[in-house]
Amino acid sequence: MQAQLRERATELAEVLWKEHTVYRERGGGVVIRGDHVRRWISLAPTGGKDQALMRAGRILDGGTTAPARMEIVVDLASGTSELAAVCRRLLAETAADAATSAAPARPARPPRAARAGKERAKAQGRPREGRHTGVGSWVILLCVGGVVALWAYSVFGGAY
Repeated sequence: MQAQLRERATELAEVLWKEHTVYRERGGGVVIRGDHVRRWISLAPTGGKDQALMRAGRILDGGTTAPARMEIVVDLASGTSELAAVCRRLLAETAADAATSAAPARPARPPRAARAGKERAKAQGRPREGRHTGVGSWVILLCVGGVVALWAYSVFGGAY
């Protein structure tokens, strides 16, 4: 099975990418690495005859591999072109998944009208909406006041 995986991986690598590296994984599978496209494909034995688990993922900055984004069980008896088509589909789904996860996490800016209203309120000296002194701030103020009162009592209260 090892030799068959290695042979299929080499054929796939030549069909998919001009620049590639094929190497063996610790678990007995074979990895096809395309550094120029920042993607990798793995073929691992599944225990079934002529079947392999095909996984695809990204290569991160610095050359480390991200966990597999997509996986599928393939028949190794299929032709190289069929396996290449499955690989391309997995790679396309991986690229689409990476594009959606790379979307900005920053919320959109409020509309111009909402920003203008806040700016007018600020210019007129009105307090900002939505901001108030929280309960925690009041507790801290009361504690500080209590400490000042105890200090004043200890300094001036004992003189009577």
